[in-house]
Amino acid sequence: MTALETQLMQRLKVLPPERVAEVVDFVEFLASREQRAAAAKRLSNAMTRLDALNLPPIPEDEVEDEVQAARRARHLARTITS
Repeated sequence: MTALETQLMQRLKVLPPERVAEVVDFVEFLASREQRAAAAKRLSNAMTRLDALNLPPIPEDEVEDEVQAARRARHLARTITS
């Protein structure tokens, strides 16, 4: 355990349980913020790679056709499993 971790543990031991719970909440918040930042970076990198492919844009009507087909498939799957 590092000196910083030891110091943190000592300080946590003197806090009442409700304050320790607040510390846990804050640490979870920080961890989720780091996860979101990492996800945003991965998405940005993926978009950069996709952009580098210089693919032509997909026409709106093709996008709409794909969306409608996916909705029909999802509806059909729900109907079959019901």
